[in-house]
Amino acid sequence: MQLSITQMILHAGPVGQMVMLLLLFFSVVSWSIIFMKFKLFRKVRLDSEDFLETFWTSGNLNEASEAAEEFVYSPEAAVFNAGFSELKKINKIRARGEDSSPETLEMQLATMDNLKRALRKAEDEEINKFGNLLPFLATTGSATPFIGLFGTVWGIMVSFHDIGQRGSASLAVVAPGISEALVATAAGLAAAIPAVIFYNYFSNKLTGIQYNTQSFSTDFLNLVERDLLSRV
Repeated sequence: MQLSITQMILHAGPVGQMVMLLLLFFSVVSWSIIFMKFKLFRKVRLDSEDFLETFWTSGNLNEASEAAEEFVYSPEAAVFNAGFSELKKINKIRARGEDSSPETLEMQLATMDNLKRALRKAEDEEINKFGNLLPFLATTGSATPFIGLFGTVWGIMVSFHDIGQRGSASLAVVAPGISEALVATAAGLAAAIPAVIFYNYFSNKLTGIQYNTQSFSTDFLNLVERDLLSRV
């Protein structure tokens, strides 16, 4: 009698069913992450494009800061907010220092180190935020084939045990048990293949986001440094 995949799973032993449930868990969570990341990276792309257009057309940093609050998914906006906040602190310190002694160019450039550290910290936080849950896809891609293989090996062991008890090795006796066991390998590959594909896809997207964010940080630092030099 020809069995469906569902019937094969239901006829499997407790170990085989446990393996299938584990693979189902990995598959469901992986696809949830995939759909969530698709939506997230799309929002990141749209918000980043809109923020950069707004930033470069803004008359000043205060105007850009007000506009940046609208683009919650843009890593460039988050980095700019962190840098602008640090820049305001630097300006307050500079204003207090000017009352006692004039500020030299070396002192002005030294204060830029704090701004650079603030930008780098914001960059790392944004990349970590957008890259979370991706390690689960990597784990799924590397682990589920072996989990499925374990289920297959176990099922074959049970099948050979049944053959020994029945005293017959005919195809009618061997085929059902072997086919049920091989379902675990197929399920492991079905969970692993999309996880690996989309892990690589999202990793490339994340690399692009990191590059764009670092480029914006560099441009922002250049603007601030040119402003400092113009005041000397």
